[in-house]
Amino acid sequence: MTESEHAAQAEQYIDAKPESKQPPNQDKKKLEKWYIGSIDQGTTSTRFLIFNGLGVPVASHQIEFKQMYPHSGWMEQDPSEILESVQTCIEEATKSFTHMGRSTDDIKAIGITSQRETTVLWHADTGEPLYNAIAWPDTRTQSIVRELKDRKGADKLQDICGLPLSTYPSALKLTWLLRNVKEVQQAYDAGKLMFGTIDTWLLYKLNGGKEKNVHITDSTNASRTMFVNLHTLQYSPEVLEFFQLDIKKIILPKIVPCSDTEAFGLLASGVLKGKRITGCLGDQSAALVGQLGFEPGMAKNTYGTGCFLLYNVGEKPVMSTHGLLATVAYNFGGKRKPVYALEGSIAVAGSAVKYVVNNLKFVDSSDKISGCAATVEDNGGCYFVTAFSGLFAPYWIDDAQGTMFGITQYTQQGHIARAAMEATCFQTKAILDAMEMDSGHKLTELAVDGGMSNSDLCMQSQADIINIPVDRPVMRETTALGAAIVAGFAVDVWKEFEELKEINKEDRTIFQPRISHEESGKMYRRWTKAVEMSRGWLDSDPESASQ
Repeated sequence: MTESEHAAQAEQYIDAKPESKQPPNQDKKKLEKWYIGSIDQGTTSTRFLIFNGLGVPVASHQIEFKQMYPHSGWMEQDPSEILESVQTCIEEATKSFTHMGRSTDDIKAIGITSQRETTVLWHADTGEPLYNAIAWPDTRTQSIVRELKDRKGADKLQDICGLPLSTYPSALKLTWLLRNVKEVQQAYDAGKLMFGTIDTWLLYKLNGGKEKNVHITDSTNASRTMFVNLHTLQYSPEVLEFFQLDIKKIILPKIVPCSDTEAFGLLASGVLKGKRITGCLGDQSAALVGQLGFEPGMAKNTYGTGCFLLYNVGEKPVMSTHGLLATVAYNFGGKRKPVYALEGSIAVAGSAVKYVVNNLKFVDSSDKISGCAATVEDNGGCYFVTAFSGLFAPYWIDDAQGTMFGITQYTQQGHIARAAMEATCFQTKAILDAMEMDSGHKLTELAVDGGMSNSDLCMQSQADIINIPVDRPVMRETTALGAAIVAGFAVDVWKEFEELKEINKEDRTIFQPRISHEESGKMYRRWTKAVEMSRGWLDSDPESASQ
């Protein structure tokens, strides 16, 4: 398909607006007393929130868990620790909930959202992990990516699954594990290797592990593995063959819609034992749902450990020709068709702030980074390409590394702190430009959420750099809210999207651009030059650990 045909395809679905509906009559007092639990398992922390039927969080608990960096570019997590963090958050948030005089009988269902692509493998006989989870920003597979790009059929993969060959998807992490971990290879040879992303692992264990053997995923998470045909939402024999996987030797999870009354099972233990899990979707899809991005042409940007911009393109996938990913936005199932998105993925966002805090030690906590950046009026000509995991969309430069440009004797801590935050803003600008070229439409406003969006300085910089308003809600737990919404739809807390239209809409902050197009354009051209100069820092020779 040509570039113009891709744009025409996108325009067709963006222009198709749904029929206007009046919201059904709702009993507000009843909704205030109906509750949905939401597991939000992120890259560096886990939380459990309880929302009422009006979308207001009434109780929550959060725990950070350990990140492991055994080698440069490697990032691992303990699957058992992640599970324990979820269980603890459920217990503590529910304890707060009941201490308010509320009853767990009023919690109608549980939703779950999680970091995507992060890969867990376990043995079917024991139900226990065979290796640490390899986290989504991990770059150990760089040499495998280079190798596979030369394999026959590589040029056809993205048209099937929507994702390019890169260190990002789960398929590459599985390939490395099969090549390098003896226990994984042995389980594979015996036909006992169970594969999953974090959602699948948590659903398996929360349901009771090998005894219940609930091995399932939803279509948003499945679409991040590379194994799924984006058009059918089923595993692609062509892609599995490309990765030389024998389907008889690896146990892949069943793929279902995000909202389902039965498929995800129920909590097998704990204070909410017996509560049904009725919703599941990847964290960035959940944030789009939580921002109520239900119409084609709507977009959101979530500033977490990484930064992820999703743009609703409607009921047919649009394959990017400008470095973006095609993915499933959400899939409520039933009579509703799956909805797709174009996605721009930035590997390093909040993790750059943590780098300034933990490694450079400019301040002692992430919430003070804005204060440090505010000690100077601008970046002083300093540009920080935060390519700690290479560069993701729209560049896809695997051999880039973190580099700073424009440092002089004038450069102060504030300039570097500001440059670290601006790096995410510049990459967001690059993604928006690519989305405009793919879709033929220019956004007029950007909805934001996530930890970095708490910074007024960062959001003002974002508005200045992209030259459109930035819209920030008061309640920024939109990812957890999205999981609650898909779970609530399964049990009829809500039945139509129109019922949600007032959720989280009050007292939003709009950041208007304050600099001229010419000034922002000059800054962006310098950023683009810095990106080009960051290329090629990694040795192209394959390392033995990545073979």
